[in-house]
Amino acid sequence: MGTSWSLRFDNPRMLALDDVRAGVQAALDRVVAQMSTWEPDSDISRFNRSEAGSRHLLEPGFAEVLACALQWAAASGGAIDPSIGPLVGLWGFGAHADASNAGPPSSAALAQARARVGWQRLALNPETRTAVQPGAVELDLSGIAKGFAVDQASAALRALGLSDFLVEVGGELRAAGRRPGGDPWRVQVAAPAGAASHVALAELAIATSGDRWHVREHQGRRWSHTLDPRTGEPVRHALASVTVLHRECMQADALATVLTVLGPEDGLAFAERHAVPALFVCRDDRGPRIVTSAGWPDASLAP
Repeated sequence: MGTSWSLRFDNPRMLALDDVRAGVQAALDRVVAQMSTWEPDSDISRFNRSEAGSRHLLEPGFAEVLACALQWAAASGGAIDPSIGPLVGLWGFGAHADASNAGPPSSAALAQARARVGWQRLALNPETRTAVQPGAVELDLSGIAKGFAVDQASAALRALGLSDFLVEVGGELRAAGRRPGGDPWRVQVAAPAGAASHVALAELAIATSGDRWHVREHQGRRWSHTLDPRTGEPVRHALASVTVLHRECMQADALATVLTVLGPEDGLAFAERHAVPALFVCRDDRGPRIVTSAGWPDASLAP
């Protein structure tokens, strides 16, 4: 996935660390084998190369992640789109970044890529786990698969008999139980300087999306990896980051992407409408400020 993972856990049974490490790594390896666009032999890479009209039986995890992405695509009017692959590479990100031009794509290239993007073209049957390649669709699940990997690592730890841990993949986290000594797991949240920025996780996952990571710059123009599938362009609004809480990290990861694309006003309205606890860090003339949706723990913002 081009990132790292880490784990903190209580180990009262004194399980061998190599066994714990191997269990987590095996879970992550399965996600990579199914959904990594960096691996030419992964399931998603084979789907992307397949012929129009071909039907594919997806592994359960792949089908679950794709179904979740399509669910939120429909709910958000396309603010997240699993078929965004052509745009990701065109803007210089991902496994297939266009190395021929360091600057923004031409209008013609952008129009050509946008013609290949559209979640409505994907036909997925969740019950049979079958998906049809409509032709030239290039799936990219980077906005959700990392969160799913956290959930899979969590399941692997529970299968080993562990019940108190904090597992992280590339900055997305999920907590179970408590720290040794009984205190809740606490994680730092992206927030303006001077604002309290820790939140307690009690059987919760947390994911953040923002423009501090994976950025490109050319001739004075700076853009982040967060692309709006509806326009084909990187987002340009006043959001610096969005952090989301959810029981499942897959859901938190997908929703953080959705809210970041929607922006501060539409994103907050979406979060309220769907009961999503979210923290928005917005920029304005006075500097960064925090806005939260209903359900976000107020204690995390106490002075």
